[in-house]
Amino acid sequence: MMKSLQLKIMNSLLARVVLSFMAVIAFNATAHTQNINQDWQYLESNETSFNKAKADNNWQSVTLPHTWNATDTVDSTPGYRRDASWYSKTLTLPKGAEKTHRYVLYFEAVNMQAEVYVNGKKAFEHIGGYIGFDVEITPYLNTSGSNEVLVRASNEYNRDLIPSQKSDFFIHGGITRDVWLKKLPKNFISGVQVDTPDVSVQSAKTVITTEFDVQHSQKALLTYTLVGPNNEKVSLKTKQVSLKPGKQAVIESLNELNSPKLWSPKNPNLYNLTVSLSSGGKELQKVEQVVGYRWFEMRANKGFFVNGEKMLIRGTHRHEEHAGLGAAMPNQLHYKDMQQIKEMGANFVRLGHYPQDPEVYKAANELGLVIWDELPWCRGGIGGEVWKKNTETLLKAQIKQNRNEPSIAFWSLGNEMYWEEDFEGGGDPEKITPYLKKLNKIAKDLDPSRITTIRKYYPGAELVDAFSPSIWAGWYGGSYGQYGEAIKSSMKKYPTFLHMEYGASSHVGRHTEYPISKDGMQGAQVSVDEAMNQAVVKSVAKDSDWTENYAVDLFDWHLIVSESTENFAGNAQWAFKDFGTPLRPENPIPYMNQKGLVDRNGKPKDAYYVFASHWSDKPFCYIESKSWTHRNGPKEGQKVDVFCNTQSAELSLNGKSLGEKQRDANIFPAGGLVWQVPFKNGVNTLSVVGRTKSGAEVTDELKVHYLIGQHGKFDRIQLTAKTLSNGNKLIEAQALDKDGNRVLDYNQRSYFFNMTSHGTLLENQGTPTGSSLIEMASGYAAIEFIPGDKPTTIEYRNQNVKGVYLAL
Repeated sequence: MMKSLQLKIMNSLLARVVLSFMAVIAFNATAHTQNINQDWQYLESNETSFNKAKADNNWQSVTLPHTWNATDTVDSTPGYRRDASWYSKTLTLPKGAEKTHRYVLYFEAVNMQAEVYVNGKKAFEHIGGYIGFDVEITPYLNTSGSNEVLVRASNEYNRDLIPSQKSDFFIHGGITRDVWLKKLPKNFISGVQVDTPDVSVQSAKTVITTEFDVQHSQKALLTYTLVGPNNEKVSLKTKQVSLKPGKQAVIESLNELNSPKLWSPKNPNLYNLTVSLSSGGKELQKVEQVVGYRWFEMRANKGFFVNGEKMLIRGTHRHEEHAGLGAAMPNQLHYKDMQQIKEMGANFVRLGHYPQDPEVYKAANELGLVIWDELPWCRGGIGGEVWKKNTETLLKAQIKQNRNEPSIAFWSLGNEMYWEEDFEGGGDPEKITPYLKKLNKIAKDLDPSRITTIRKYYPGAELVDAFSPSIWAGWYGGSYGQYGEAIKSSMKKYPTFLHMEYGASSHVGRHTEYPISKDGMQGAQVSVDEAMNQAVVKSVAKDSDWTENYAVDLFDWHLIVSESTENFAGNAQWAFKDFGTPLRPENPIPYMNQKGLVDRNGKPKDAYYVFASHWSDKPFCYIESKSWTHRNGPKEGQKVDVFCNTQSAELSLNGKSLGEKQRDANIFPAGGLVWQVPFKNGVNTLSVVGRTKSGAEVTDELKVHYLIGQHGKFDRIQLTAKTLSNGNKLIEAQALDKDGNRVLDYNQRSYFFNMTSHGTLLENQGTPTGSSLIEMASGYAAIEFIPGDKPTTIEYRNQNVKGVYLAL
């Protein structure tokens, strides 16, 4: 049955939201576009005068992407640099190049405000971060061919820009994404939009709108070539056009496509469209764009559908940052994040809380991940006229830039918008709700093909197509055992309900034999809602010690519920990777939100394997846990959970089988793969063999130091070092009792120091081995050290230990 791609919400029990794919120009595949990330100069100065900045002697070489907040966000000093800096680059072009071509710089993002100068003249000013922009530099070029570009970038405090300063993440400053130089003809294609007004399993229609920037009248030929997923040419069409000075657009329909190969998370089929502009038999410009034929729906009380088939949203969230780099990530790391998410078995990513690097959407398109793209209206309430203008400008730019991506299903208009107002009265729903209605109309007018949505602004729940309330069962409130009832209650309240954000923080290596149960913490807030002021409530988030075991159990329970609840649209865990935040200075790793399934370097925590056990198709087994290597208990031993996605698993202790168990994904915990293990005193070897239905086997192994009985009181800190594969040293601190047993309940805040200038502690990374200030995890802490040319001494301290020293 043919599906109309106009978005429709029906006032019946079956409300369907049907989406199309619409595309905008992508220049980076053309022969006339060049990446210019190399050979920039950087001046860390908030100087406002162009001439004074240029004359400064403190310029230094950098490569883009770049941020001045790569490490200061997570160092031990409160605050981070919210200021301005300058970037400079010399462009060498052929002499007289401006006479035959037009030249445009494309910045994928400058956070948060930019002024661009070319040969001493101000060429452009851009307000707002996270979005790309073009700067035509042709009128400013020198006839000599040597041209100087200077950019003043600023992330200075400005409450008229979203996101709010009170958001739970850092606002990195700098040229944080790629920069491109585009060489274009005098008359060039400035935009391509691809609409698919009708798509079904049987056929698909394609309408192409080509926009032009024209300097002089010209007869030209447009050639449209559509190539299928198997590199087969499926459509070829030409059109004569008469170009007139100014802006204009040409609309053309391709031949109807029979039996299109549809895009979906399971089969991310992509077509490639080429639009070629030629005149007098010479090709002037070629624009390439991926196209995906598919449709999305939110059906009231039925869930989320892709191409007419129910898809349970199995999702997570992504912030744009990495250890040691902040937001200035190279493309391969953006892609790697998305690849890890896909390998875990997810089919959905909410981009929190801002549009992200173009490589992220490219990865989602190619890997098959449905995207929730979010306007950065995160907290702060509503501002005045300048704030509104900036917010609307950003929304329009975001939709124009990203509407083309096949993977995007949702335009989110904001998150927690009425929290922590930046303007007096800015959190008033009587002000926010009418404005939200306006933003929703803007989104619909610009792109009627996507689902609009918000999270945690209850007065606006009925204004958008889909809504997510706040449910943090077992973390900010209530117990995780309440999750099933909580989502059923929300499904009754909100016909097109999906659940964004749930989870738990975990400090890598911190473990307990007896985590808080599904019934929750005694005396904690009963409601699963998130209180704005956590200081006045008791919760697991505030009043527990963030063990990996508790996070594992919470996620396992949530997944069992979400996988088995009929008509549930699905949910997205918060968040995939640990990320920096100015709001959490006293966390075990200061200034880090530690709710990630992987650490800030992308190394999986235990919880990652819980998700993979429910979602991944690639067979694996994982013994809980690689960071739980020291345990105490009775001579009867302790229970061991094994997370597998195989049909069965057999666990052995020191080479002796403890029996084979059949896995049932609906059994808590670990699908029933739990063994009582009679550890011996000392070092034990656990090994597991997982077996699939086809008989294939996967294995895992873990060494556990077991103490029959309990360790004694804390006696001393022991410092040791071991050499890593990269040649660096891992400095390890252990809390020991008088008999040399690790004290597993010792979780003191610890400090590492290098006592000389020789060598470097790898600190300010926000990772378990990249923080010189960190809480111990079950009596253990470590930091990586880069050796120098001469010996040095490492010192460890905490509040009660005045100094332990290790000579290197």
